[in-house]
Amino acid sequence: MTGVTDTKPRERPSLQERVARGRAARAEAPRSCHAAWEPQPDRPDPVTFLEEQARSRIRELVPIRHGRMVVSPFTYFRGAAGPMAADLATTPNSGLLVQACGDAHLTNFGTFGSAERRLAFDMNDFDETAPAPWEWDVKRLTASLEVAARENQFSATVRDHIVRRATRSYREAMREFAAVPMLKVWYAHLDMDDLLPRFRSMHATKTPAVWKAVTKARAKDNLQAFKKLCHNVDGEPRIISDPPLVTPVEELSGGPDHTAAVEFIRRYGRSLTPDRRHLLEQYQLVHLARKVVGVGSVGTEAWILLLMDGRGTPLFLQVKEAGPSVLEPFTQASEFSNQGERVVSGQRLMQAAGDIFLGWERFALHDGERDYYVRQLRDWKGSADVGRMTPKGMELWARMAGWTLARAHARSGDRHAIAAYLGKSDSFDRAMAQFSVAYADQNERDYSEMQEAVASGRLAASVDI
Repeated sequence: MTGVTDTKPRERPSLQERVARGRAARAEAPRSCHAAWEPQPDRPDPVTFLEEQARSRIRELVPIRHGRMVVSPFTYFRGAAGPMAADLATTPNSGLLVQACGDAHLTNFGTFGSAERRLAFDMNDFDETAPAPWEWDVKRLTASLEVAARENQFSATVRDHIVRRATRSYREAMREFAAVPMLKVWYAHLDMDDLLPRFRSMHATKTPAVWKAVTKARAKDNLQAFKKLCHNVDGEPRIISDPPLVTPVEELSGGPDHTAAVEFIRRYGRSLTPDRRHLLEQYQLVHLARKVVGVGSVGTEAWILLLMDGRGTPLFLQVKEAGPSVLEPFTQASEFSNQGERVVSGQRLMQAAGDIFLGWERFALHDGERDYYVRQLRDWKGSADVGRMTPKGMELWARMAGWTLARAHARSGDRHAIAAYLGKSDSFDRAMAQFSVAYADQNERDYSEMQEAVASGRLAASVDI
């Protein structure tokens, strides 16, 4: 019958078919093939890559980004999600897609406050999220562990052990998720209140950096941010000026006026569920400022908004510009017309403990219309100090990150096929250990090129900011 849409539900592959798909993928791309890394002859110059990225960023902030990246091989790695995405696209892949993080390095995992006021361990950066092969995230994680462990001067044996433990944690968790109903996968999370007693007894003396991050996380909330970032001016709370890192809106040329910022908040509120929109409406905008955040994100627009309720209780929202994912040139165009919605949708799909104020909007806040996503600035957020991590501490963090990444992938991808691909042996674990060594070597070569570009003046860099 013309004009009638077929409403019959799609038939989902059987469990046996999904397992068979994973085993077939293993035949097409053996697990051992992931061990190799060789740069392509036409591999782009990493410095040129940075120069191209700088063209779309706030010009006066780009030297800060370069200054933060050039500190060490690990800080360079943090800012080089784009070059690594291009590299991963040249490697073999299983063909099994998930909602990938796109930047799953070890410091993009940490603690968060859930809506139920529980402290959870989860992923915390989804700027690059997009559908992609699951192993790209695993390789980004394990390579980051190798790079960070080298920086901490861990032995090759210790580094190998840490990377394998992360991969094993991912592999075993994926098998566990393949053995339970999807609803149980959806509810799965690492609740730190339940796990802390065990960490205290087993790891407190051996993992001080991890323990310190976890125990201090609850202090990082809106009140703490208010005390640190604000002062009174003529009896009114205002964000403290600390340019170029924090620049109040009145000090910026062409910044949004109060009316425009209020309109942005109203329009962003439409992306929230009705109950959370009602909660947002209990607050009024008081002040806003541009704030430099992170390493790779420096140079994109990022704002902090100070709101208060009728009792004078603060709420800090962070507004971040969202551009296309670094994965998109190597996968497919985003299904979302708004890049902020892409980030939010990916985060909601991957993260178990979501921010109740997470939303998006397109607006002209400063220099032309851009896509943004919004979240709380601080809500029990905590991350371990990598430089102070002991081998035991990094191993613990690696295991939690591996489990968390598997949980995120199991929510969006075919967990049965991925588990079947990985199998029971440590073949993939060994491959990741070899790949991570080879890619850490590549990262050091790229970092050296950046150092030379800064020393020659090709790249402007502001250090210690």
